[in-house]
Amino acid sequence: MSGADGLALATRGLRKSYGPRRALDGLDLSVPTGVVYGFLGPNGAGKTTTMRVLTGLIHPDGGTVEILGRPFRRGDRRRLFEVGALVESPSFYPYLSGRANLRELGASGAKVPAGRIEELLGVVGLSDRAGDKVEDYSLGMRQRLGIAAALLSDPQLLLLDEPANGLDPAGMVAIRDTLRALAAQGKTVFVSSHLLAEVQVMADVVGIIAAGKLVREGQLKDLLAMEALVKVRVQPDQVTAAIAALTALAPAEPLAESDREAGWLAVHLPAERAAEVSKTLAAVGIYVLGMESGTDLEMLFLELTGGSSAADDEGKFVGLGTNGSPSGKGTVA
Repeated sequence: MSGADGLALATRGLRKSYGPRRALDGLDLSVPTGVVYGFLGPNGAGKTTTMRVLTGLIHPDGGTVEILGRPFRRGDRRRLFEVGALVESPSFYPYLSGRANLRELGASGAKVPAGRIEELLGVVGLSDRAGDKVEDYSLGMRQRLGIAAALLSDPQLLLLDEPANGLDPAGMVAIRDTLRALAAQGKTVFVSSHLLAEVQVMADVVGIIAAGKLVREGQLKDLLAMEALVKVRVQPDQVTAAIAALTALAPAEPLAESDREAGWLAVHLPAERAAEVSKTLAAVGIYVLGMESGTDLEMLFLELTGGSSAADDEGKFVGLGTNGSPSGKGTVA
């Protein structure tokens, strides 16, 4: 089910404050049916608060939430039987097996079809460990069990907070493929994540928030196409001169403050004009040490959020390297 406008999830004017601090400041999200939606925001942007509101863990101070075509209000917790959710760290009975935990969860909510638990254990790659106690599971295994739990009632909407947390690379690929397959079946997958590389290869639509407000939302391929860049490396002591030389050609700036020492610049031009950048710099005696074209989600994110990391109140940031692979981590204080 979705709304008349084809949305599986929508928020309008969502507000939430903690004392004098406003975590959400009129947040508007529009999540289409049948997509993987990547939800991103820098530290303190309100990403975790949004997930808690959407799953009924806290109530907003104002605004509206619509889930699967109907309003979601205070007291509507039973509506969440229609939604699969994994928010924060999943909780299980440590002395029970993974299979037994899913059985207990299945008995407490909407009816679970026969064979569904075994099917899901296979989907998340836990069939071989299904009989082991959860206290013996690794963080990644518990996360996979949490995703299986979110899928128990075969929901049309999934709300997942950091679903790849604790997974090894193979596990991340497996979960990514699973979520993509669910979207292909017509389900909607809303993923809050700090892993920009994963979001870039997994999401159809992206929403980026900063200071509790939506700053950009749309089809990922369209957003990236609008942000075409040529990345240029020069001698670090020539960065300022290079930016000045390129002013007449296109706006340019260091990729990030930390990249200034490495001499990397971002020039806002499409890839087919990369040669003009090299020619312009050579004309003033600045020779290019490296050049890449295109764009990526990290650069778009940093541009829209003022260079903040993608982690929320609790989490870490993992950006993209120049080849699209994870490039670094920083613990959030």
